[in-house]
Amino acid sequence: MEHLCGSQLPFWEHNLTLQAEVPDLPECFQLTVLPWIPCIYLWLVFPLYLFYLKRNNRGYIMMSILNRIKTIFGLILWVVCWTDLFTSFHEMQQGNVRPPIYFVTPLIVGMTMLLATFLIQFERLKGVQSSGVLFIFWTLSVLCAIVPFRSKIIRANQEGVTDKLRFTTFYMYFATTLAELILSCFNENPPLFSSAATDPTNNPCPESTAGFLSRLTFWWFTSMAIKGYRSSLETKDLWSLNKQDTSELVIPKLLGEWEGEKTKAQSTEPGVNGQAAYAKAATESNHVATSPEEVEVLLSRQEETRPPSFLRALLKAFGPYFLIGSAFKLLQDLISFVNPQLLRMLIEFTKRTGAPSWWGFSLAFMMFGCALLQTLILHQHFQYCFVTGMRLRTAIIGAIYRKSLVITNEAKRSSTVGEVVNLMSVDAQQFMDLTTFLNMLWSAPLQIVLALFFLWQNLGPSVLAGVAVMILLIPFNAVIAMKTKTYQVEQMQHKDARIKLMNEILNGIKVLKLYAWEASFREKVLQIRQKELAVLRKAAYLGALSVMAWTSAPFLVALTTFAVYVSVDENNVLDAEKAFVSLSLFNILRFPLNMLPQVVSSLVQTNVSLKRIQSFLSHDELDPDNVDRKSVASDFAVTVVNGKFSWAKKDLPTLHNINVLVPQGSLLAVVGHVGCGKSSLVSALLGEMEKLEGQVSVKGSVAYVPQQAWIQNATLRDNILFGRPYMEQKYRCVLDACALTPDLDVLPGGDQTEIGEKGINLSGGQRQRVSLARALYSDADIYLLDDPLSAVDAHVAKHIFDNVIGPEGALCRKTRILVTHGISFLPQVDNILVLVDGRVSEMGSYQDLLKQNGAFAEFLRNYSLEDIIEDDEVTEVLVDEEESFPDDALSNHTDLVDSEPAVNEARRQFMRQISIMSNDVENPKTKSVRRRRCSERRHGELQQEKKEVKVEKLIQAEAAETGRVKFKVYWEYAKAVGPLLSLFICLLYTGQSAAAIGANIWLSQWTNDAQDGTRQENVQMRVGVYAALGITQGALILANSLLCRAYSMLKAAHITHLNMLHAILRAPQAFFEVTPSGRVLNRFSKDVDTIDTKIPDNVDIWMRTF
Repeated sequence: MEHLCGSQLPFWEHNLTLQAEVPDLPECFQLTVLPWIPCIYLWLVFPLYLFYLKRNNRGYIMMSILNRIKTIFGLILWVVCWTDLFTSFHEMQQGNVRPPIYFVTPLIVGMTMLLATFLIQFERLKGVQSSGVLFIFWTLSVLCAIVPFRSKIIRANQEGVTDKLRFTTFYMYFATTLAELILSCFNENPPLFSSAATDPTNNPCPESTAGFLSRLTFWWFTSMAIKGYRSSLETKDLWSLNKQDTSELVIPKLLGEWEGEKTKAQSTEPGVNGQAAYAKAATESNHVATSPEEVEVLLSRQEETRPPSFLRALLKAFGPYFLIGSAFKLLQDLISFVNPQLLRMLIEFTKRTGAPSWWGFSLAFMMFGCALLQTLILHQHFQYCFVTGMRLRTAIIGAIYRKSLVITNEAKRSSTVGEVVNLMSVDAQQFMDLTTFLNMLWSAPLQIVLALFFLWQNLGPSVLAGVAVMILLIPFNAVIAMKTKTYQVEQMQHKDARIKLMNEILNGIKVLKLYAWEASFREKVLQIRQKELAVLRKAAYLGALSVMAWTSAPFLVALTTFAVYVSVDENNVLDAEKAFVSLSLFNILRFPLNMLPQVVSSLVQTNVSLKRIQSFLSHDELDPDNVDRKSVASDFAVTVVNGKFSWAKKDLPTLHNINVLVPQGSLLAVVGHVGCGKSSLVSALLGEMEKLEGQVSVKGSVAYVPQQAWIQNATLRDNILFGRPYMEQKYRCVLDACALTPDLDVLPGGDQTEIGEKGINLSGGQRQRVSLARALYSDADIYLLDDPLSAVDAHVAKHIFDNVIGPEGALCRKTRILVTHGISFLPQVDNILVLVDGRVSEMGSYQDLLKQNGAFAEFLRNYSLEDIIEDDEVTEVLVDEEESFPDDALSNHTDLVDSEPAVNEARRQFMRQISIMSNDVENPKTKSVRRRRCSERRHGELQQEKKEVKVEKLIQAEAAETGRVKFKVYWEYAKAVGPLLSLFICLLYTGQSAAAIGANIWLSQWTNDAQDGTRQENVQMRVGVYAALGITQGALILANSLLCRAYSMLKAAHITHLNMLHAILRAPQAFFEVTPSGRVLNRFSKDVDTIDTKIPDNVDIWMRTF
């Protein structure tokens, strides 16, 4: 530095800086290091920050007053710096040559100010509302200018102002830099066309627009905390999610990476299989005996194909964001070891006589600053971890839910509903819980190594005794982890079986109650629960041993280290400096030693969940190419050529040699005996079966009406609209056609009546008609109707056929495929397809099939008697309706089946009745009357709809307790554990804490022996008592863990589950009409898991805080 500052300005003066009562820094140091620190920072960060801004364009921010002022101040700083530079040149021309530092520093600082001004404008163009980079730059600039600020005042008081220009420019520089720092605390306006600017009513989260300082201190959350303190928070009070946290972005991100992994795995299979096949062919062709070793190698090559890695997909999707939190964790770990060194210096300061007092204040201030900085950085790390965990859980649930909709029928046999529920609730939560402390896998070893390094410096080789203790604990914990993993797999199997049984109970709760089967099913659930609790108890025994070992590990390390240190050499003195600095390092060591086994255990459990999820997501999916849906210019809406279908690839084919051509706008009836494959044919057209051979093409959109109607938990209108816009006239016609208008008078809220889950408060016929109305309102091109008339009465079936399905119905211009057992309406269909044992036996018109006297005629013989009975009911209804017609619509009857062969008299009479019923559509008077009645009814309903009807919501939102947890909740849990047992557990925790405190007090007394001169005489006694206190603490921890985890809290879990199961099975049927089964399943899956595993851990952590 002598070349820059000259010989008259020394770079460092020890006596001036450290030994003086009024310390100061040399002028050369103030002219070089202090102004260069912020400049070096900004120039190093600039390339990376510029790359980041170019990759993340958030929009354009209009020039504001704040931005103008910051830009002007930046230019003023540049002018001030270059004023100093030109002043130096002017003095050089006058013969007053200054050292080179007076030229270099103003030039560097001036160029840096220009760079900062450029960043102010460039950030505005890229939509940055608050700059963390510039905030840190201005903070460093102000902090580095404080020392010259003080020095110049001191020198001015002592010597006066010698260089008035530089004195003035410096204080202008300091004031402007301070103003820039203050201005950087405020935010710019939101970018144009951003959500915050265009839609301020959506209650956006303030985090997205918060400034750097607000994000660093979480000040943006203050308003929510205040609101929660004043009143209980409700859902409407919560902010909307940030865009990057929504499932709209998170789920596709994971699915994209997962698809990439599956593509990679599939691309490697042909090569490996090709090598194996080639090797096999070569050995067979050469007829050479193959050794066992070669066979083993060949088989190993065949097994090299690995399944796609879900873990790798997770890392690619969320790893980069998580690494930012890992960087914060690394920084926090390094800072945490600064305080023990500062503590050492502070203890040394207290021992020194004559040391300046400002040393102690500076050390105390630095310890406070380190602790504050450590806290800020640690909570930033946790913020990134929590957000990553939330995104992980959201993406995993979305991926599982999406997969559950597209897996094959074969996969559904192995993956039950209970397993899917557990995957989305328990297993996904495992990932979220692990993410919080996942960094401890590398952070804990790092902290342990650093702590042992500093302990080595403090206590020497004696620390190796502590290392030996930790090494001995590693295999012990490894064995426990392996056994825990085994128990975790077994527990999840029992849990899946229990949830599957609970799902079956909830789905068939009406039948179960009608047959009074509650007691038997209760015993079945409890048998599975007992097996689950037995596994949990075994895992609790292992957990108690692990907790005891690792909780006592810091003490055991300290005990062995101190005992060896004072025993190996009489000159080793355990004084205050060594003891308290070592204790601070042991306290740092305590957290990683305690957390590492928990993280390892959680990692083992998450690994089980990972394999379960990966196995589920690897199931085969339905091939979307099974059905060709491309729009092809053809007269046929549905085409099946040589189709062979099965429900699973390994199953025998269900449908053989299917050839079907359905013209556009025609009505095709599919008939056949029970189990002949009618519903399977519809499923094949939907693409839900495995296509083994042939081609299937469907032209246009498809609406499907299943045999068992699917009803949403929504209003009747929402069930029909199904997300489509409400068109009143179309909606009313759909209600009339599906015979739902009379039902609106019966329902308490009309079409605004809320329908229970699975349509539990509707009859079977009503559910079927709502399902049909939904399909009719969708206005699709092709309608697949799987026996929709079987669940309704005969006269209602006739009304629906005439007004919806038949040749004069609302769907007369659409392509319809009707699966039916009834033969009443067959004369009115265009074509009939007869299925026999999964094969197309006959296909043609009604008259043609009757003439052939084949399978269709046999079908008529079998079902004619049933339909005669049904037809009597229809005839009665028709007689009642005849009064409303002006003319006799039934008199203009033309028999459609005069030419059919006479099978028997009953059948002929029956077919004539069919003709009578089918002919009433032909009468124009009838049609006009029907239309008039429909319009009159619609007009009357429009009048009624104007009256506002207050509809009571059927399914209420799930109520959650707010505010403080009531004492009653704690008392109920304590009663489940046992009041006396709970008190005894509290006493054990008290004894455990007392032993730990006693050990620390005893250690502080031990350090006083060095001053009393009684060190050697008391060594054995000090070590013995210290060891006894530690062993007592470990024994109490073991007893407490066994009592809590393996007995009392599992007992509470058993009682809580038993009471909940008893309450559910004894609940009235009305409870299940207003309570979704998913809500009940969540209580028995996620909440029971919380009681089993989470509450014991949380109680243990809470009790240890005292």
